[in-house]
Amino acid sequence: MMIGRLEGKLVEKQPSWVILDIQGVGYEISLPLSVFAGLPALEEKLILWIHQVIREDANLLYGFARLEDRQLFRELIKVSGIGPKVGMAIMSAMESSALLQAIQQEDLQALTRIPGIGKKTAERLLLDLKDRLKAWQPQQMAKLELPLGAELPAIDPRAEAEAALVALGYKLPEASRAIAAIAAEAMDTQDLIRAALKSMAK
Repeated sequence: MMIGRLEGKLVEKQPSWVILDIQGVGYEISLPLSVFAGLPALEEKLILWIHQVIREDANLLYGFARLEDRQLFRELIKVSGIGPKVGMAIMSAMESSALLQAIQQEDLQALTRIPGIGKKTAERLLLDLKDRLKAWQPQQMAKLELPLGAELPAIDPRAEAEAALVALGYKLPEASRAIAAIAAEAMDTQDLIRAALKSMAK
C-alpha cells in the first residue's frame, strides 16, 4: 500500500527532513527547503502530500505542502538522470512557480543556476518537460499566503546550504566540513552551496 498523504503532529524538524508522529509512530519525511520555511511550531498539526519510494534497502518518504508541488516533483523525476535526491535539490533551489516558468520559457540560464545542475541536465529538463508542462499555470503553483500576522521562521543559510548538499547526495559530515571551511560571512545560501561544491570538486 502506497502512502499518498500524512497528517500528524510535528515532533522534530530540520532543513531537509521532519518527523511526523501519527498515533505513536514517527514517520521521517524528506522535504524541500521551501516547505521547511513554512513549517508550524513543534507539537503542532502538519499535513503533507507524500511521494513514496520503496527500494530493497529503504522505504523513503518525500513530503510537500501542496498536491501540485508533489505532481511537479513527480514530473521532474521522470526525466532521465533526475532521481528523487536531485529532484528535491531542484525544488529546494527554486519555488515551484519560478521553476515551472523557467521550464515553459526555456530559460536555460535560470536552470543552470541551480546547484548541481549543469547545462546538459538543464537542456534535458527543458526537452523532456516543456511539452508535458505546457498547460500548467505558474500562478496556480504560487506559494500559499501565510495567515495574517504569521512570520516565516528564520533559517540559517549555512543550515540551508548543508541540507541542499545532503539532498544532492553528499554525506552529512562531508557537507558540514565543506560549509564550515568557508570563512566568508554574510554569504547567502546559494553562494555557500556554490563555494562548497567548488571546494569539494578540487
